[in-house]
Amino acid sequence: MKIKKIVNLMMGLSFSLCIFAQDDWQLVWSDEFNADGPLNSSVWNFEQGYARNEEAQWYQSDNAVCKNGLLIIEARKEQNRKNPLYVSGSNDWRKKREFIDYTSSSVTTAGKKEFLYGRFEIKARIPVAKGAWPAIWTLGSGMEWPSCGEIDIMEYYRIKGVPHILANAAWGTDRQWNAKWNSKAIPFTHFTDKDPAWADKFHIWRMDWDETAIKIYLDDELLNEILLSETVNGTIGKGTNPFRMPQYLLLNLALGGINGGEIDDKGIPMRYEIDYVRVYQK
Repeated sequence: MKIKKIVNLMMGLSFSLCIFAQDDWQLVWSDEFNADGPLNSSVWNFEQGYARNEEAQWYQSDNAVCKNGLLIIEARKEQNRKNPLYVSGSNDWRKKREFIDYTSSSVTTAGKKEFLYGRFEIKARIPVAKGAWPAIWTLGSGMEWPSCGEIDIMEYYRIKGVPHILANAAWGTDRQWNAKWNSKAIPFTHFTDKDPAWADKFHIWRMDWDETAIKIYLDDELLNEILLSETVNGTIGKGTNPFRMPQYLLLNLALGGINGGEIDDKGIPMRYEIDYVRVYQK
């Protein structure tokens, strides 16, 4: 009888500690996207034009809207739309394209919302058609990439034709624009074998980030753990640790480029839907 009481007491204590640990997180900011119309401009910025990675899309604000409690980012096919950057004979990937073939949106909180440590939780439904490259990620400010630090809470694209979900972090080395990566690429079948309708549903990506580590989860499954003892910049970043400094948030839907690969136009228009973004701190 005494043993049973002790076991019950220990189980109760364990449950109480678990509840306390969850309750210890306090919501410090969120966007629930409940107001139909454009994004809140006091929080969000739009990237404009061709941004990075030789991606196919031209970023613009027209492809993002809040509707029915969701932020909807839509990639679209364009027809006979001139690229205003076009220069005949240019070797610059942004300038040598005569036409804009695709448009999409990339939204960021740069200069408006930055966070140092916390729990980041994003509920989203991602597109998985060929050529899709949706992402949830963060960057630091005040240094050029990669010494500013990059955390990829979610990326989806095809590696050698095989769909993967990725959870990564990058920081600086001794060479300009050369990153040190801690990357985990999980085959998409890891998720669809358990649930063939996975792509039709919303899922919760979470990052728990503190002074010691970055832990990235998908539906409570740990995908990657990055120790901050290892994320020290090289000489360009002056030996600083970018993940002990604030980061801002980015949500975008890219197409093609160096990772997105060949685009299947049958999957266009393509929608990336975000239900909410929440940030908790202790």
